[in-house]
Amino acid sequence: MKNKFFWGRAVKLCVLLGLTLFLPLFAIPALAQTQQSSGAVGVEGTITKNAPTQAPTISTPKNGATFTSLPITVAGLCQSDLLVEIFKNNVFAGSVQCASGSYSLQIDLFSGRNDFVARQYDALNQPSPDSNTVTVYFNDTLASTGPRISLTSEFAKRGAEPGDTLNWPISISGGTPPYAISVDWGDKSVPDLISQPVAGNITLKHSYSQSGVYNVIIKVTDANGAAAFLQVVGIGNGPILQTKAGAQPGAARVSSNLPLIIMLTVSFPLLAFSFLLGKKHQLQTIRSRLRRGERPI
Repeated sequence: MKNKFFWGRAVKLCVLLGLTLFLPLFAIPALAQTQQSSGAVGVEGTITKNAPTQAPTISTPKNGATFTSLPITVAGLCQSDLLVEIFKNNVFAGSVQCASGSYSLQIDLFSGRNDFVARQYDALNQPSPDSNTVTVYFNDTLASTGPRISLTSEFAKRGAEPGDTLNWPISISGGTPPYAISVDWGDKSVPDLISQPVAGNITLKHSYSQSGVYNVIIKVTDANGAAAFLQVVGIGNGPILQTKAGAQPGAARVSSNLPLIIMLTVSFPLLAFSFLLGKKHQLQTIRSRLRRGERPI
């Protein structure tokens, strides 16, 4: 009777053990999927957060500098993981993700005077105060050919799921058509080369193979050789599993925790079951020694 009672309890324990072992294995992928989908660009809901209070800085170029060729580099200090946007004469000129407390990006200039400010944005698209203003000048050798070519976009950052198509609208104006467009998507893929016969709006398309934050550099050249540049931030949504192919580190690695979770899930129930069997074996040994007239250990 005692053996039946013991084995009845053992069967129940095995059932509980099976549920303990296998239910988490189904739950873990669901948890990973939930965390992956949280990497999408854009924020919805009513969660409130204070806007960044620290302004970025512009340390390069120096105030009063004069340039005769494009693009130029703008660099400075910023708050890590925020999006830094540069504005020239109050027009969006480019963006880059702040990494390790600093940023650097390439921009073009208007003919003549250009007043720069930098502004950084959090995940809720809340702006920080403006940086210091830096004024530079561009001596345009092609100014006599007419309005200089200009390249703009309404978006400083756009994202899509890996494998899906990322659409990026841009607008070309000025210059002399036709235009040649080159797009480096920042993931070490072959740059796109596009011919555009007239000025106007065009949608660039790309598909990232893995999650990451990428520096996208767009260059448009007109028939006279004048060029316009725009650097923006492309996002492959989801956790960043690797930091190669131009992707910047940012999201936590979900997959790296799975072996530890599985090991802990399997180990504790097995230890409990082993303890129960060991206890039963010890009791049986004591009873056998008592029946033989021996002293229990």
